[in-house]
Formats: sequence, C-alpha cells, structure tokens
Amino acid sequence: MLPLPRFDLANLNPNCPQSIRAIRPALPVIDRLDEKWLAAAAALAERGRVLSHPNPSVGALIVRSDPVMSLSAVVVGRGWTQPGGRPHAEAAALEQAGQRAVGATLYVTLEPCAHVSERGPACADLVTKSGISRVIIGTCDPDPRTQGKGIARLEQAGIAVTLAHHKPSHDSLRGYLKQRNTGRPHVTLKLAMSLDGAIALRSGESRWITGPEARAHTHRERARADAILVGGGTLRSDNPRLDVRLPGLETRSPARFVLSRSAVPAGWQAIANPEEILALQDIQYLFIEGGAQTAAAFLKRDLVDRILLYRAPIIIGGGLPAIADFGLSDLTSAHGRWSLSDQRKLGNDTLEIYERTPCLPA
Repeated sequence: MLPLPRFDLANLNPNCPQSIRAIRPALPVIDRLDEKWLAAAAALAERGRVLSHPNPSVGALIVRSDPVMSLSAVVVGRGWTQPGGRPHAEAAALEQAGQRAVGATLYVTLEPCAHVSERGPACADLVTKSGISRVIIGTCDPDPRTQGKGIARLEQAGIAVTLAHHKPSHDSLRGYLKQRNTGRPHVTLKLAMSLDGAIALRSGESRWITGPEARAHTHRERARADAILVGGGTLRSDNPRLDVRLPGLETRSPARFVLSRSAVPAGWQAIANPEEILALQDIQYLFIEGGAQTAAAFLKRDLVDRILLYRAPIIIGGGLPAIADFGLSDLTSAHGRWSLSDQRKLGNDTLEIYERTPCLPA
C-alpha cells in the first residue's frame, strides 16, 4: 500500500523565507505517486551520506511518462551527492537523463542551490536549462545563498514547483538542517543497556552487554557521524578506539571528542562543557557514546535530538545506570519529550530509536 500524501508545510517551515511561506498554503499538494518518488529520492540521499561531507547528501530522481512503452512513469535519471560534495545530486541525475529530462519531473530532497562556486554551477540553473517541466522539493534550503532563491529561479523559468515539507527528506538532511538553523550539530545519544537499565556491572565491566549485530549497527552509525564524543571517565577506564570496523569504511572513522577539562591523549579533542558543541562549525552529526554522566549532561541541557537505545535481554541487578541524575524534579516535565520512531530486532537485542517531539521542524 502506498503511503498517504504528505502536506505542504512550507508556511511552518523555518528553512523557508517568509516570501515562500506566504504563498504555500498548508494543504495536501502531492499525491501518492509523488510521495513514492520523493521517498525514493530520500533513499538515494542515504547513499551519499557517509562521504558527501562537507556538503549535505541530497537525493534526486527524474521521472517521465513513456507513451512508446505504455508506461505512466519511468525513471530516466538518478543522482545523489558525490564524495566531497560534488557533483550535486541534481547534476548527476540530469547528466544521466540527458535529453530524456525534457518534459520530465524532478524529485529532489533539498531546494536546488542558487549560487555559483568555483566547484560548479548553480543547480537551479542546470534544471532550468534541462527542459524539466515540474519539480517536487522535499524541503527548503536554509543556506542564505539559496533560501527561496532556487525555487524563485525555477518558477521564473516557467517550471511548476511544489514544495512538500517531507519527513523522509527532512530526516535525510537532519544534521545539515540542525546546523544551519541552530548553529549546532544534530546529536544522537547511544545507550546500550540491560533490561534493568544498567550499562555495566558495578565493577565497571561492560564488554559485551549487546551482541555482534547490535555492535555492527553501532559501527554503521559511527560511519554516518562526523564526530564521536565520550566522557572523561569512559576515556580513562576504557580507552575506546571509537573507529569504524566495517569493510570499505575503515577510513571513515569520525573525529574523537571527550567531555573533559583535563589534558587528553593525542588524537582526541577536549570540550569542557556540552555548550561548546555550538563552536563545532564543521560538525553536522555528533554521536555520543557515554557514559552516564555525559549522557546526563547533554540531556539536562536539552542538547540531544535522537536516542539509540540498544536493549539486551539480560538482567544485571545493581549495575551502573545508563544515565546519571540530571536534576529532574517532577515527572510532568519528563512526559511528551520523546517519540518512539522505530523499533527492530538486532540478533537477540532490541533497538529502540527515539526522536525529540515534535520531529518537525528542525
């Protein structure tokens, strides 16, 4: 069954300038087929996520009807942001489509860029010259060089533009949007615990609470991050490698940070308090791996956007807690802050993914 149509929330989207919000009513504007193609573009964006830095990974899909084959829609171009950030997704998809782009629809997760750089032309200009007749955009680009300008340039060229604030597109860009809108990285907190909420025995032993499938998933999440952070206690007791041990991604190990006021070993960078992540301008995705005091410090300051909770089917009893006390004074304020967005089995373990409520906007 195809998903329900999404709504155009441009008038609620902080990524969009007021001039765009004012003319985009909050009404359903894409049908189920458009939703399917835009979701496919978001899936393409994930292919470039690990290697597109410093640019966000965008997905683009070009679709047209094929009367000769009696097909209502056929994909003629696919693209995602290439390693190092160039070529952009739209450029890659248009190159693949060639002349078949004439009269076709472009589905793209992020507003086409409107600025020219030494690394390449503006994607909005490439689209206007391609013969594309319709563009469906997942979300506005908050970059002031493009914000609303890409859409305006397309419409001035006579292209029909639909802005559908689309959650899968938004999610594929969550780090970029968070950095642009708030000045800080998107923060994921990873917790691996027993059924009774312990991350280690009282002695501190924690290898291994979860099984190999959960640990492999953690390595994939590390590869998707720009930086990993642990607490000073974790660094001193475990001396963790925090590298990516997956075939083909061994060189993708993120930068390593530690929450500490003390001197740190070579290969690590120290930050004295959680607020210092606001200065990490080149970091879009920050992955926190503990321990309990570090988790509490970031939660207390409301600096966590996503929680990965790996739960092992074991009971420790009297072990070390996953999260230290962070001064919660009443249960009322604890409710409604997190939404379960996904749950799955990883071998014998269970992964629960929680996101801040509401998930939209950034």
